[in-house]
Amino acid sequence: MTERLDQPRELTSRVRLYYDPEAFGRLSERIARFLGTARFIVYMTVFVGAWLLWNFLTPWAFDPYPFIFLTLMLSLQASYAAPLILLAQNRQADRDRIQYEQDRITAERNQAEIEYLTREIAGLRIAVGEVATRDYIRAELQRLQDELSGQAS
Repeated sequence: MTERLDQPRELTSRVRLYYDPEAFGRLSERIARFLGTARFIVYMTVFVGAWLLWNFLTPWAFDPYPFIFLTLMLSLQASYAAPLILLAQNRQADRDRIQYEQDRITAERNQAEIEYLTREIAGLRIAVGEVATRDYIRAELQRLQDELSGQAS
């Protein structure tokens, strides 16, 4: 059967997995945060120690001496941990970039406000320089009094 171009294709029953990228990102951050703790190191050490003791001391050893299965398990854990840590780092870098942009905008706004206030203060200084102060008026009155007393004599 040839495909008709004037009609849409029939939908085939494909199963597509849907996941929420934001929820997956949050989960990966939680896992990466846990992988970077002393608790994880202790748990992993206890797990490996129990594995080794079980396979050395019991007759039901399922992973004899070269511990190939243990190596496979640790490699699998590392192969999942690395991308999760990178995903968490990328999300943190995105948050840092947004925070940096907001900080830059705030700094620009603060700088503009400082410049405005500096101009206002300079304007007030000029205006105050033109206003007669108490000392200036006193000095002028004293001068006038001296002039008047000099004319009367």
